Amino acid sequence: MPPARRPLVIGAILFLAAARAGASVANDAQLLVAAHQLPLAAQEVKAAQAKLGPNPEIAAALSWLARGALDEKQLAQADAYATEARNMALHVLGIRNLDSDPWLPTALGAAIEVHGQVLAAHGQRAAALAYLRQELNSWGHTSLNERIRKNINLLSLEGRPAPPLEGFNLASLKGRPVILFFWAHWCPDCKADAPIIAAVRQRYASQGLTVVGPTRLYGYAAGGDPATPAAEKQYIEQIRQHYYSALTGMPTPVSAANFEVYGASTTPTLVLLDRAGIVRLYHPGAMSEQELASRVQALLR
Repeated sequence: MPPARRPLVIGAILFLAAARAGASVANDAQLLVAAHQLPLAAQEVKAAQAKLGPNPEIAAALSWLARGALDEKQLAQADAYATEARNMALHVLGIRNLDSDPWLPTALGAAIEVHGQVLAAHGQRAAALAYLRQELNSWGHTSLNERIRKNINLLSLEGRPAPPLEGFNLASLKGRPVILFFWAHWCPDCKADAPIIAAVRQRYASQGLTVVGPTRLYGYAAGGDPATPAAEKQYIEQIRQHYYSALTGMPTPVSAANFEVYGASTTPTLVLLDRAGIVRLYHPGAMSEQELASRVQALLR
C-alpha cells in the first residue's frame, strides 16, 4: 500500500469503529467522503439503510455520498445518490416543515445542489438554471434559500452587475475594484481569511481596491447562547475588532437579505467587482493570498 494512502485507510477504520459504537451514520459518511473513502462510506450507509430503513439521517448520509461521487467526477453515480436522497427526504418529510428536522435540509439541499451541478457538468447550463430556479420557487421560504441561490449564482452571476446591498450604497464605489467579503461571527475560515484579504487590499490600495464585509445575524452569540439582535450586533462588533483588525475601516452592513441575494450559504464567500460594478469572480469558500491577488491583478490589467 502506498504510504500516502495509509493514513486515509487508518482514518477510515477509526471512523467505522466509531460508527459501530453508535456514532452518527451521516457524520461518518461525511468524514469518509472527506478522506476520499467513498466505497467505504457507501458500504456503511447502505448497511445502516438496510437496518434502519428510510429516515432523515439516512437521507442526509446518502446526500454525502452524492457529494463524494461528484467530487470524484462520477457524475452518473452522484446523480443516482442525489435522486435517492431527495426521494427519501421528501418521503419522510410528509407534511412537516422542512426545517423541523436538522437532517432534512442537509439531505434535500445537497440533492438539489448535486443534480444542478451534474446538469452543468454535462453542458446543460440552461437546464441546470431552470431546475435550480424551480427549486428556489419551491423551497425559497426555508433554510435552503441561500444554498440554492449560491448554485444559481455560480452559474450566472459572473459577468452581470452586482446586486445592490442592503445597508450600504454599493453604487458609491463605482470606479473602484471591490472585494465583497461575506463572513460570519462563528466562522473560523473567515477569521483565517481576514489577514489574506487585508494583505491583498494593502497591495492594491493605490489602485483603489476596496473591501466591504457584509455579515448577518444568526440569533446567537458567544458559546451558541441565544442573543437579541442588539446583543448579537454588539458581539459582532467585538469579533470584528478582535479578529478583523487588519481590515480596519471595512464597511460591515448587517443584513440577512444580502446573504440571500448573494447566496452566501458558505462562509466566507468572496465576490470581486470591477470598476464598473460587474461581478468578475464569485467564489464560495476561502482563497489563498496568491489566488485572490492574481484575480485582482488580472482585473486591474
